[in-house]
Amino acid sequence: MITKDTKIYGSFSKKAGSLGTKLFNLAFKYYGINAIYRSFSIDNIEDAVQAARTLKFSGFAVSMPYKFDVIKYVDDILDDVKVIGAANTVTNVNGKLIATNTDWVAVKEIIGNSYQALRDGIYILGNGGYAAAVRYAADKENIKYKTITRENWNELSELRDSYIFNCTPVENLYGHGIRESNTFIDCITTTKTGKDLSVRQAAMQFWLYTGELFPFKEIV
Repeated sequence: MITKDTKIYGSFSKKAGSLGTKLFNLAFKYYGINAIYRSFSIDNIEDAVQAARTLKFSGFAVSMPYKFDVIKYVDDILDDVKVIGAANTVTNVNGKLIATNTDWVAVKEIIGNSYQALRDGIYILGNGGYAAAVRYAADKENIKYKTITRENWNELSELRDSYIFNCTPVENLYGHGIRESNTFIDCITTTKTGKDLSVRQAAMQFWLYTGELFPFKEIV
């Protein structure tokens, strides 16, 4: 039952989705935590952060295109955000909003599980907040990487037997010249790999919010 003591969590994005609301609310229920999670479509991250501060949100997630700008409106940022330059998670610690990044943790898990296959490096499509998180994870694992953007997009069709992370909003990239011999990790949440990454980073968010391990077997 929702009461005056119910903790509020949420996510801010240009176009709200339902995956986070499903994952977090089921996890709260599993642990019997008096909390609720809701996703919000917004046009202004400064206003959203101020609203979260006023309403005393216990924590919230941030999606593109707000991962860069959100750090301007919080009280403190952790070391990973200082390097990456983007945040996707904000926690309320005694009224102080602190930004961190859990995207790179999810990517690091994927990279770590395939370390031998990735020893020749990876290719990162895009140069936004998620791409920065992938670069940070690669650095943590001492894995080489090369970024592909609009300026060198033609190189994409030349790749064979490579690991490619799509950190752009472009869908159906197999129709854009990517050979099927490549291992393609799409970070778009509507894809299989994107959902996997999203669930992994949400698990870290859940731990930051509650101190509890995410109940994968019971929910996912």
